[in-house]
Amino acid sequence: MNKDKIKEIIENTLQGSSAEVDGSEGKFTANIVYEGFKDLNTIKRHKLVYNSLDSYIKSGELHAISLKTYANTDEIS
Repeated sequence: MNKDKIKEIIENTLQGSSAEVDGSEGKFTANIVYEGFKDLNTIKRHKLVYNSLDSYIKSGELHAISLKTYANTDEIS
């Protein structure tokens, strides 16, 4: 699994989102902007992303991913 594939999965699952993914060897970080996160707390936002990557996490293909989630670009500081 590479960062481009993770980006593709997230953006295809969360239609209209924008993801920046970095890392390698099963350990990644992702910054995700998605309007669908609006009014959701951090746990619910992360669950949406983890659900899109669930099969890769279960298979061990994706070992760890650290998430930062934003409802819009104004939240990014």
